[in-house]
Amino acid sequence: MAESKPKNSGSAMTPQQFRHWRRKLGLKQKDAAEQLGLKKRMIQYYEKGNRDGRPVEIPKSVRLACYALTEGVGDFDGQTTMPLALESPDKE
Repeated sequence: MAESKPKNSGSAMTPQQFRHWRRKLGLKQKDAAEQLGLKKRMIQYYEKGNRDGRPVEIPKSVRLACYALTEGVGDFDGQTTMPLALESPDKE
């Protein structure tokens, strides 16, 4: 049986691109999850590219949210954009 490919595999964000996006914004996995409205575990699945051995595609809504955050958009109410409020990085 042939292995099925995720929908839109040509335009999907790869796990490496997703990780690069997060790091470029200086976000920890927890911070990225909060900004995207996701659980930290989903960020880990997206960066790994699979969940329990099954491929995980980053949904278009998440890809678009990543783009919005990159452009400094923190929220959108349908008419107006609200700026992204990034906190200063935590000291480890």
